[in-house]
Amino acid sequence: MPTRMWQKIKEDFQVISQRDPALRSVWEIVLAYPGFHAIVLHRMAHALWRRGLTTLARFVSHMSRFLTGIEIHPGAKIGRRFFIDHGMGVVIGETSEIGDDVTIYQGVTLGGTSTARIKRHPTIEDSVTIFSGAAVLGPVVVGRHSRVGAGSVLVTSVPPHSTVVGIPGRVVKTEALHTQTGKAVIDLNSADLPDVIAKAFSGLADYVEKLERKVDELSARQGGLEEKTAEESEVLNKVKELLKNTGS
Repeated sequence: MPTRMWQKIKEDFQVISQRDPALRSVWEIVLAYPGFHAIVLHRMAHALWRRGLTTLARFVSHMSRFLTGIEIHPGAKIGRRFFIDHGMGVVIGETSEIGDDVTIYQGVTLGGTSTARIKRHPTIEDSVTIFSGAAVLGPVVVGRHSRVGAGSVLVTSVPPHSTVVGIPGRVVKTEALHTQTGKAVIDLNSADLPDVIAKAFSGLADYVEKLERKVDELSARQGGLEEKTAEESEVLNKVKELLKNTGS
């Protein structure tokens, strides 16, 4: 195994202890971490793919999918310290490009939107986190230190430090956590992702409440006008009656 590949695998191994608090021993990584197994097999398959041994590379990829439930095309380019947590159902397409320090969770799809042999899968820049069930489709770019919320479907490129939620995915924040020295922090906290649907409904409810108050005001004003009109009509009738009696 080439030294460079071994160094990458060593980093993939070490990063698990930094990003998974459930880890209890290194033997768990060796025996029970499908995400780690998948990335090791992918690095082997990718090396074969680059040497033109495409059928053998696809076979290694196929065996990895069978063993781990994670499908990574051997043509995909993956950077250092890549972490797949849980991993079942992850799909990474052929022309995907993934930077360093990227974290993805189960059910994530990096999919293509074309049948042509062109760049048709996403580019994920450094330190991006993609949460469970999200799909990033087409040759889009997810800027560094961005987060894609669970269940989102992203079909457009987003700038660095973006937080993306929804279907289709929309940028709802453009800031990231940083250390005191200014270095961006890999943010694995999905609890603070904004709920854009709840926010929209809240705004709609506030608008309806304002409309109801306005209607009540207009109704009260209309009621006053009707009462005033009735009084004026009664006075007018009395004047008419008086004039009639005077004339007779």
